[in-house]
Amino acid sequence: MYWNENYECMPREKLQEVQLERLKRMVNRIYHDVPFYRNKFQEIDLMPEDIKSLEDLQQLPFTTKVDLRDNYPYGLFTVPLKQIVRIHASSGTTGKPTVVGYTRNDIAMWSELMARCLVATGSGHDSVIQNAYGYGLFTGGLGVHYGAERLGASIIPISGGNTAKQIMIMQDFGSTTLTCTPSYAIYLADALKEMGIDPESLALKMGIFGAEPWSENIRKEIEKKLKIKAYDIYGLSEIMGPGVAIECECQDGLHVWEDHFIPEIIDPVTLKVLPYGEQGELVITTITKEGIPILRYRTRDITTIKAEPCGCGRTHLRINRLQGRTDDMLIIRGVNVFPTQIESVLLEIGELEPHYQLVVRRDGSLDTLEIKVELSDGLFSDRISNLENLEKRIRERIHSTIGVSSKVSLVEPKSLPRSEGKSQRVVDLRKI
Repeated sequence: MYWNENYECMPREKLQEVQLERLKRMVNRIYHDVPFYRNKFQEIDLMPEDIKSLEDLQQLPFTTKVDLRDNYPYGLFTVPLKQIVRIHASSGTTGKPTVVGYTRNDIAMWSELMARCLVATGSGHDSVIQNAYGYGLFTGGLGVHYGAERLGASIIPISGGNTAKQIMIMQDFGSTTLTCTPSYAIYLADALKEMGIDPESLALKMGIFGAEPWSENIRKEIEKKLKIKAYDIYGLSEIMGPGVAIECECQDGLHVWEDHFIPEIIDPVTLKVLPYGEQGELVITTITKEGIPILRYRTRDITTIKAEPCGCGRTHLRINRLQGRTDDMLIIRGVNVFPTQIESVLLEIGELEPHYQLVVRRDGSLDTLEIKVELSDGLFSDRISNLENLEKRIRERIHSTIGVSSKVSLVEPKSLPRSEGKSQRVVDLRKI
């Protein structure tokens, strides 16, 4: 089932023609309307008319989050503020927030792409979508909201948190689709269990989860606990918000809507573009945005691009599930470690809850990693020798996976912090 079959299933050759035409138009616009980009082009002695093929994109400069902050708030906008009908911003936890603006056409495009995403997962106009992404400056809530309205589905704008009310709404309103972070989906599942509510008594059929990296094993955990089909969605506010890419019902990677975005994978050290299939940092260029077009944005997300045809019939490239972020990556004794690698091992063990915390310390000149993980209720009162054997098994599996030795601490159920939004898995106590 498609929302816009003409574009979603467009032959690759035609799709690339559309991309090139839109890329040329976008490059010309940012050169003439944004001093920041004009200076970047002049530094490398490049003019908009030098872009004659999609391969020429590699000659163009990157844009980073620092660039957005340095041009705070409106320095990268290409239209007057009177044409901006919506402003969103990041949380700004590490300084000034990154600000993005949308024209009326941008909002219409965003709604269109989110409608595509919802249909790709099997949602339709008869769906009841419980939207537990946050509303406000964060793009998650309103992005899903507008897409659902465009689709003609019933949207419940409950936003994040207030778990007891979430469950009451789920029961009383007959929610069929849940949208939230994967960590909050686990949180809701645990709350249902505590309240003695059988997930199969709900009308819930599927969930669309994103805004943080999550593993295949977390997907299995969510599906088992909530009795639903769990889909991965990708987006970021700098590019648009949710809806940049989505899994279809084949669940073989996330389709990037290439008629609006051009994805690349680069080596984050050399900055060279990598071939399809090689893992690196995802870079995205917007080719239809009016308010704040972004050229070669370094997302910091680590993934690969899949170019093989998908069984669903959509022709757009796919990205694999995110492996983490270059800025979430821990470097422990010279080894690159992503929390999702450890998460996968813990969930494969099968005797643990999907709640863990990584604590990194520096003792003298040596980095140490402690992995705190909750035991399931049935195992917490087990014999000490059995628990010691379990700790040893986890340590060995972790070491063979990431190549770093660690301390494993089995803790009692419900003792680690819970999150109603994005999970905070890492506590880095090093003074680096």
